[in-house]
Amino acid sequence: MNRAALRRAAHTEWGPLYGTVRTALARKKLRAIPMTLAAVVLTAVFQVVQNQSWGFQPVQRIGSVQAQLPWWVALLRTPLSLFVPALDLPVWGALVQVLLVFGIAEICLGKWRTLAISYVATLAGTMYARLAIHIGPDSVFGLPAEAAKVVDTGPSAAVVGLAVFVSWRYRAWFSCAVVVLAMVVEVLVKPNLAGKEHIAAVAAVLALCAVDEVRRRRREGRAEGDVPPCGRGPGRGHGRSLGRGRNRGQRSGAPASRS
Repeated sequence: MNRAALRRAAHTEWGPLYGTVRTALARKKLRAIPMTLAAVVLTAVFQVVQNQSWGFQPVQRIGSVQAQLPWWVALLRTPLSLFVPALDLPVWGALVQVLLVFGIAEICLGKWRTLAISYVATLAGTMYARLAIHIGPDSVFGLPAEAAKVVDTGPSAAVVGLAVFVSWRYRAWFSCAVVVLAMVVEVLVKPNLAGKEHIAAVAAVLALCAVDEVRRRRREGRAEGDVPPCGRGPGRGHGRSLGRGRNRGQRSGAPASRS
């Protein structure tokens, strides 16, 4: 494939998405992503606090999720668990993920939809962990009992879900497929709790994509149904009013428009 073909393919894949993000940042600068910046600051604060001798336990109580917890406690902690960096991973990775993926999603989808999708993806992973432990390690979908004690925090499931949804919405099919394939490969290489939660997040967001696609097509169908058939004018009354206005203009000496 030559350079021109690659350029056309890249423009088809990322052109609309790039144009949307570039325009928003050019007009509003950082004011285009206030929720994302707040999420980055919150993640950094949680990282600093949980590494203090006095702050580890408070952060765990409000944002640490484990499958062994009662479900209602997990539900209460899940929203903040997005912004508590995993202890075994470098914090800069979480900050970069939030800044880039949340920022693009906030511009393209809006802050409330971005938060909703990220929460659904994270919640899907959290709830799947309970089901997988119940199934047990003998199934490809299951997990061993000790996985119930694993601390489950971080924005990775939300990041994966948002990447899939934005790619789908902007018809970046190759990018969407790459994200999904990467999650499948992750599970095949290392079938642990995090990898299987990412698959659950992808499945949940793909279901949201399907629902969103059906709603958009229904709206487009209704909009097409409201368009008058070809060859018909805008309406009798509108036509008569235009005719009277043109006649009055000619009688008053004003030049007639050329249409």
